[in-house]
Amino acid sequence: MAINNSTTVVEFVLQGLSEDPGLQALFLAFFLLLYILALAGNTLIIIAISLNSSLHTPMYFFLANLALLDIVCTSTVLPKLLEGLVGKSSHISYKGCMTQLFFLTWFLGAELLLLTAMAYDRYVAICRPLHYSMLMSWPICVLLAGSVWVISAASTSVHTGLMARLNFCGPNQIRHFLCEVPTLLLLSCSPTTLNNIMIVIADVYFGVVNFLLTMISYSFIITSILRIRSTEGKKRAFSTCSAHLVVVVLYYSTVIYTYLQPGSGSSLENGKVVALLYTAVSPTLNPAIYSLRNKDVKVALKKFFPCFQ
Repeated sequence: MAINNSTTVVEFVLQGLSEDPGLQALFLAFFLLLYILALAGNTLIIIAISLNSSLHTPMYFFLANLALLDIVCTSTVLPKLLEGLVGKSSHISYKGCMTQLFFLTWFLGAELLLLTAMAYDRYVAICRPLHYSMLMSWPICVLLAGSVWVISAASTSVHTGLMARLNFCGPNQIRHFLCEVPTLLLLSCSPTTLNNIMIVIADVYFGVVNFLLTMISYSFIITSILRIRSTEGKKRAFSTCSAHLVVVVLYYSTVIYTYLQPGSGSSLENGKVVALLYTAVSPTLNPAIYSLRNKDVKVALKKFFPCFQ
């Protein structure tokens, strides 16, 4: 969508995490480390799953998609954050801001949908094992994964298109370290009612509906696990489910917290912490929580990388 000709702001100024040089150096080292770990961990997961035929199953197919989403999501935000921390530039062009907004919203929405698809996969595997090969055939898996990317892309196209129609007459100081819908709405000179309505609709679908579907899947899973007679089997199953649930709750709570306050100027500092959780911390922890603790993935990694422990 073409950018409205009446837009007067040609660039925005991103607010850093701190003005203290000492803290900036600390943040630079910390987030650079997180970025490297996120890239390395998720890349290893993709390589291990791609090169090992024993991991060519629906569960690991979705894990590979999750790893890819984590890579592109953190790469949408952290390079610009690191650039600001080294003191090069805290400015971002209007088009650059809209681009970051588009891709960040796309990847965040896709990850929420993917978590629901992963929960459904585990539900079928544990609760309906005899029908697993039919209900989770490769055509269905590809359809689910493709839908995740396409639906989220359609949603973010609407949000970005509506944002591009707004006028930004100044000030151009974004009270955040990234371009995000709620903070940009605060700077608009135009009415933002339609934007706020679309945010609520998207929040209900991506956040509430998918979260409920995920929780329903896990409730059936836990019920099935409780029927397992083996104590060791129960512990193993509960351990896997608890790891998934921790990530689901963390991810959903942070994203919903951010987008349930469209156009609100409150809690912006807390919003920075929340944004760091889902753009930096979560992509770094996901490989460990979902895969690197998995015996099959460890075996695959050791096969191709003997130095891996």
